[in-house]
Amino acid sequence: MKSLINKAKTTHDLTRDEILSILKDDSINEYLFSVADKVRKEYIGDEVYLRALIEFSNICRCNCVYCGIRRDNENVKRFRLTKDEILSLANFAIQSGYKTIVLQSGEDSYFTAEMLAEIIKEIKKNDIAVTLSIGERSFEEYKLLKEAGADRFLLRIETTNPIVYKKMHPNMTLENRKRCLFDLKKLGYETGTGSLIGLPEQSVEDLADDILFYKELDADMIGIGPLIVHVDTPLKGQVDGDFILALKVMAITRLLLPNINIPATTAMETLVENGRLKALQSGANVVMPNVGLENAKKQYEIYPGKVSVDYETLKDDLKKIGRTISLKRGFRNDNKSFLE
Repeated sequence: MKSLINKAKTTHDLTRDEILSILKDDSINEYLFSVADKVRKEYIGDEVYLRALIEFSNICRCNCVYCGIRRDNENVKRFRLTKDEILSLANFAIQSGYKTIVLQSGEDSYFTAEMLAEIIKEIKKNDIAVTLSIGERSFEEYKLLKEAGADRFLLRIETTNPIVYKKMHPNMTLENRKRCLFDLKKLGYETGTGSLIGLPEQSVEDLADDILFYKELDADMIGIGPLIVHVDTPLKGQVDGDFILALKVMAITRLLLPNINIPATTAMETLVENGRLKALQSGANVVMPNVGLENAKKQYEIYPGKVSVDYETLKDDLKKIGRTISLKRGFRNDNKSFLE
């Protein structure tokens, strides 16, 4: 197993069977995490990129069975921020020193591409990167948003198993999700995706396929998070995802795509104390603090118990593990190329 991990470190390539071997063998976990951390250090360094997250609407047309803001959850108090509220939060983040703004929402059709383009143009008057996380749209809408100045787009695939995908995403298709991701790459977005670890009927083989899909897409950012069950969803009573398995998927992803950006997801910190720091010591290099309105943070409950972090606390935590906050916008191109 160590020789396979070393092979991945050197060649950034593994077969499906080799990925499976590592995922199934828990005796080499710490070695895997330490090698992933070394690869992160080699290609990115010790700076951690921060992304200021603004959740601007929890209204969603989708009915994903694991999600707390799914369309049919009647226990959610819905909200939708105004353009001025969004821009005010963005200005606060800019004044606080953040170099990237992440605009995230449910799939809220009220916010047309034209409306979002106007918001993006205002934010881009500053030397700031803008990331969108607003779900599935048409090629033309993605194009309009890119032309307005959007730099990145996050769209997690969650699983590449078409049967599991269909069960988790009623009235949606894996084919359209992939279409969106490849459209985003074609348009020149830094494209982020990722998986949810612990979905019902998801297998280790599925996770290996997910990792290989990241390679096929040549994703620029990958977010891996364990499932945290929300009681107001059809998954009530299911077991939460496995933190260590999520960490392993993340670490292998770092070995195969060494210069991409990988967040230490909030779900990891929510599920395990100091999970964020553990992820940062196992290949991750990004943290996304939530700078939204307090009421909105509570109501944007994709999963329960979501933890938050403030700038100063994060700065102190990073210092403990020999890391610092980056002052860059944190594009993949800022990282060392593994094609040199």
